[in-house]
Parts: sequence; structure tokens; C-alpha cells
Amino acid sequence: MRIETLLVHAGHAPDPATGAVSLPIHLSTNFARDADGNLPHGFLYSRSENPTRRALEAALAPLEGGEVALAFASGMAATTAVFQSLSPGDHVIAPNDAYYGTAKVLREVFEQWGLSSSFVDMTNPGDIEAAVTPRTRLIWLETPSNPTLAVTDIAAAARIAASAGALTVCDNTWATPLLQRPLDLRVDIVMHATTKYLAGHGDVTGGALVLREDGELAARLRLIQTVGGGVPSPFDCWMVHRGIRTLAPRMRTHCDNAERVAAFLATHRTVEVVHYPGLSDDPGHEMAKRQMARYGGMVAVQIRGGAPAALAVVARAQLFTRATSLGGPESLIEHRASVEGPASRAPAGLLRLSVGLEHADDLIEDLDHALKG
Repeated sequence: MRIETLLVHAGHAPDPATGAVSLPIHLSTNFARDADGNLPHGFLYSRSENPTRRALEAALAPLEGGEVALAFASGMAATTAVFQSLSPGDHVIAPNDAYYGTAKVLREVFEQWGLSSSFVDMTNPGDIEAAVTPRTRLIWLETPSNPTLAVTDIAAAARIAASAGALTVCDNTWATPLLQRPLDLRVDIVMHATTKYLAGHGDVTGGALVLREDGELAARLRLIQTVGGGVPSPFDCWMVHRGIRTLAPRMRTHCDNAERVAAFLATHRTVEVVHYPGLSDDPGHEMAKRQMARYGGMVAVQIRGGAPAALAVVARAQLFTRATSLGGPESLIEHRASVEGPASRAPAGLLRLSVGLEHADDLIEDLDHALKG
């Protein structure tokens, strides 16, 4: 079954109790037992499992080609669960331009717990291999990366991890399962901030892990999910599931618009660099062609004149909303170094654009106005 069909039907069927076509929202915290103590429908308490969350997880797994999925309250809750599944003394390799929340939790939370980490340039497989130690247990990938859209060779990284006896996890939030299939490239776990493209409307927070195999690791992560309690509410699960059903047409428009915006920016005299793997001169273009169906809806642009010039562009934009996050219908713009703070690795003049579903001509006109000053 093709993914566009799976997006509409996975984890979704008419309600057997009422015939309702729309998925029910089961808000109940607890579930009744039989007189003998058995659970007739298999549900005990919503922190451990809920029918609406089960439906969402049933939808997520086949989208990535995995055997099992786990839903979390946020992308960072899902990320943290992966690191919690490791042991003190273990070693993690992560991108040097990883999402700042991922780097922050490794450095400021898990380092004190005894989990060490190395941050490397993952566009070079040799750098990944050189960072492997006898204690390396996990290689964390993020491709395209946030915010510079660097592209990692997923299959090469997975081979390095397998040779070291380590797991490979890929943050696939920006690409979505429509554009990139990490499990097919032998990654063990895919992470999504379902807040973004999967939910798609900027009105819910969520995260997910999809595992290639349903085994001991899945059981450990399920334990962390349910005992730790980082689970999404039934309503949040319903919102993400609803968003998934329209992902295919939304992503087509995001990609169409981003390609046009990137091409426009690449020719503008005030622009220093455009980061977008769909551009033929982007350093990650050839690798992205091999492992992505299209290049996504995110664009980063470095403005000549550094932070003052970039902030002036943000201030003049009218159609692009000045806000964090991505993947919603409306286009967003932000000066990433200001958002991340003093520890940011983002270039001083870099603006991150989440290109939305508006008409591309209107977006280009707005950016042209903002860039001209």
C-alpha cells in the first residue's frame, strides 16, 4: 500500500460501537474491570495505555515501515526517552549542529548522569567513525539538520553504528516519512516531533519513536514511556492523528513553495548563503537526491551584515510570522541565534524560514520587501 493511502487509513477504522467514521477521543483516565478483575478491553489506566493513543501509534508505525511506535508528550520527551534507555558510562555521538534541545539535554542533563557525548560533523562519515569509542552505544542523526539543513549519509552512519555494536536513531521531523525513510536505510529508531509536520497546524505538542523491530529495546522504551509518564493526552493524540491524514498534500505544497523561495533567495544581492538541499550548489544536494524524495519545507538564509541586518529583515517581514516552530500552514521566520541564546552555533546572520502553504508569489514578494529595506 502506498504511503498516501496509509496516511489516510492507518490506525483508522469506523468505531465498532457506534459506526462513527471519525476516530473517537477516549478521555477516560481509567477503565472498568470485570467482576473477576480482568480487563475486558485490555485498558487499565491512560498513562499506561489509552485507545486513542493506541490508534495513533498504530498509524505511526507503518508510515515509517516500523514494527512498533510509541507516542510521547513532545519531541523532546521522545528524545529523552531514548537517552534514558542507555546506561551511565555509555557514549553517544551526535551532530555538531543538532537541534539545540537535543544538545542541551545531553550536555546539561545526561552528562551529570554519566552519559558522555561527542558532537561531530556528520556530513563526513570519517568524522563519525573517528568519534566511535568502545563505550559508544548510540549514534544520533538529524538530517536535514536544524538550522543549517546539513545532510548526513544515513546508510553510512548506520553501517558505522552496526560495526560498533551501537544503535542508530534518526530525527526525521523535517523530512517526514513522505520524503525520507531512515528505517529502510537500516536505522533502528526514527524520532518525530509530531508537533511539526505530522500534526501540521501549530495547535498541538507531541513526539514519537518508531522502531524497526518490536523487541527488547521497544519494551524498555515502552517502560520509560509509561512509568515516566511523558505521554500525550487523548485529545493531543487525536489532533496528531487527524493531521497525519492530510500530510501528503500539505507536504507537496510546502516543498513546492520552499523550492521557489530558496531559488529566489539564492539570487538576491543581500543574501550571503542559502541553505537548502534542493539547490544544485548546496553541499548536501547530491546526498539528498539519493536518500530523499524531495527537499522539504524548511529554508535557512544568511543575510549580509550579520545579526543587525538579519534582525532588520525579520522586523520588516509582514506575511511571515515572527515565531518559533515549523510545519504549520502559516510561514514563520526567526533569527535562530537569538532564539537559542549565547550557546547557539547558528551563524549570526542566519534566518530560519518555515515555508507554509500560502501562495509562493506572495511569500516571495514579502521577502523581497523585507530584504530591500
